[in-house]
Amino acid sequence: MFEGFETHRIKTSGAEINCLKRGDGPPLLLLHGYPQTHAMWHKVAERLAERYTVVLADLRGYGDSSKPKSDDTHTPYSKREMGRDQVEVMEHLGFDTFYLAGHDRGARVAHRLTLDHPDRVTKLAILDIAPTLAMYRKTDEAFARAYYHWFFLIQPEPYPERMIGGDPEFFLRTKCGLLGGAAGTFSDEAMDEYVRCFKNPETIHATCEDYRAAATIDLEHDEADLDKTIECPVLVLWGAKGVIERCFDALAEWRERASDVRGHSLPGGHYLAEELPQETAAAFEIFFQPEA
Repeated sequence: MFEGFETHRIKTSGAEINCLKRGDGPPLLLLHGYPQTHAMWHKVAERLAERYTVVLADLRGYGDSSKPKSDDTHTPYSKREMGRDQVEVMEHLGFDTFYLAGHDRGARVAHRLTLDHPDRVTKLAILDIAPTLAMYRKTDEAFARAYYHWFFLIQPEPYPERMIGGDPEFFLRTKCGLLGGAAGTFSDEAMDEYVRCFKNPETIHATCEDYRAAATIDLEHDEADLDKTIECPVLVLWGAKGVIERCFDALAEWRERASDVRGHSLPGGHYLAEELPQETAAAFEIFFQPEA
């Protein structure tokens, strides 16, 4: 899926991160969501590498990145720690500043990374999420039904781990199908890669920890930073057929968190880069241009 991309395994202060790199333009870091890996970008990566130095990273706990031991506070899987990994990855590759885009969980990591390291991110693209704190505060029946997994995965271990571990491929395929859009959204090659990685019991546990952190330590960090505003330009994209469209005003929510927000819906579901790769790549190319 990634012909011509270099593979790197980079040791950070808290994990070992698997990533791919290709291109020689301005650096663009792409972060994936749950329950996926960097492979979710395979339909847009080659095109983007014609303009940017594209870096595709597996978040800690996901894909072929390491799965650090967690603790009762879930801090090792806080978005702060996951974001620090990615800053160190980009430093290792020679990039002190970079463009950043994230989908789903990767967008939550990108949000926290930009708050914690505002001097690193020159432009930020957020795909199909509202801020975590806002989504928890505004949970209603419609949201809870659609995002049931938020409330299942945060249950104490080993409950969700054992339930998912009984048939991880069935869980993954069902989960992706419930939020997916048109038929053919997921290529066989990408889905096989997701299944390969998700069958690892360590991945199942680590990704549950990601969600447990989002419901605890991440909310504490977000509450503490309510007075902070993202100052770099922010692009928000979401699926017109998805949950964000039905349950939230994405632009309004992000305009409470950032000073320069623009964006629009795309005519699909949750997995924009796989369902609508041409539209997603085109939106990135328009947005990720050097400021005049």
